[in-house]
Amino acid sequence: MKQDILVFIGRFQPFHIGHEAVVAEALNKAEHVIILVGSSNRAPSLRNPWNFEDRYEMIKKVFPYEVNTEKLIIKPLADTLYNDEAWTSNVQRIVDETASELGFDKDHPAKIGLIGHSKDKSSYYLKLFPQWNSVDVPHEVGVFNATDIRTSYFQGAPIIPHDIVPKEISAYLKEHMMSDHFRHICAEARWAKDYKASWATAPFPPTFVTVDNIVVQSGHVLMIRRGGHPGMGQLALPGGFVDHDETLLESAIRELKEETKLADKHGPFPMGKLKGFLDGQGVFDDPKRSVRGYTLTHAFLFRLPPAKELMKVIGSDDAVEAIWVPLGSLDPRECFEDHWFIINKMLDGAM
Repeated sequence: MKQDILVFIGRFQPFHIGHEAVVAEALNKAEHVIILVGSSNRAPSLRNPWNFEDRYEMIKKVFPYEVNTEKLIIKPLADTLYNDEAWTSNVQRIVDETASELGFDKDHPAKIGLIGHSKDKSSYYLKLFPQWNSVDVPHEVGVFNATDIRTSYFQGAPIIPHDIVPKEISAYLKEHMMSDHFRHICAEARWAKDYKASWATAPFPPTFVTVDNIVVQSGHVLMIRRGGHPGMGQLALPGGFVDHDETLLESAIRELKEETKLADKHGPFPMGKLKGFLDGQGVFDDPKRSVRGYTLTHAFLFRLPPAKELMKVIGSDDAVEAIWVPLGSLDPRECFEDHWFIINKMLDGAM
């Protein structure tokens, strides 16, 4: 039975012939196809190098007629780390809104289905929407891992996988090699490779433990701008690795002091006094949260007293800048790793 709408969800980093095969099959089985481009609210990284606009252009290059005639509709889908229900809700909302834009309503509801490859646990989303049909596409063109494509591409001698990406994407990748963005991601890839090599002799894959500080005052959150890889130039929470002779809280306060020089009008803010403003803590352990490898972080929330003048801060140590950012202005696309999501979770979804 032909569907009115088929939905295809993916990150498409980059768009390869496996994705192309699914889209082609969807176009044969439905009047309209909605592609939801995941991780559309993330800062550039080795895992998510291309933003939504880049990936939109990739897909449009392969299916220009279908995009121009709205048979193929491409929309951004934000990540909602540490809140699966919010992600499911976002998918439902975007699909319902698009169906309405296409003329479907309660009296004439659309027949909707999900389409994709059930290749691994990353395809779990195919089971999250029982109200929709599920269409599994066989792996007739093979199973491809976009991670391997990125690893081969973002290096000093880049390899463009002409045999597993559409010709339009090959041309795009060749042109993209001349960009500053390409050079930036290559530098991060080199850093990650060297970092992992330094742990290659460990008897088992290491688990790293870090601490992060969410310091809020008068509707602002204290952020630093990273001076090195990974995430060079991105906004991040002040924090770092735990020393072996420290408790987690002691490590967090030390890192806060080193990176921000937090001070009031009387001088450096007593770190012992800061403990009195501790208002929560939590562990964040998404396995893919860091390019360094498995890195879990323990976050501490400090609520400073409201004041007309925010406490003074100066970027130091690993931070080239320390700044107070209005909570309503903080953009996840400018934030390092999962730090925006940590802030949102610790502040009970206030953002």
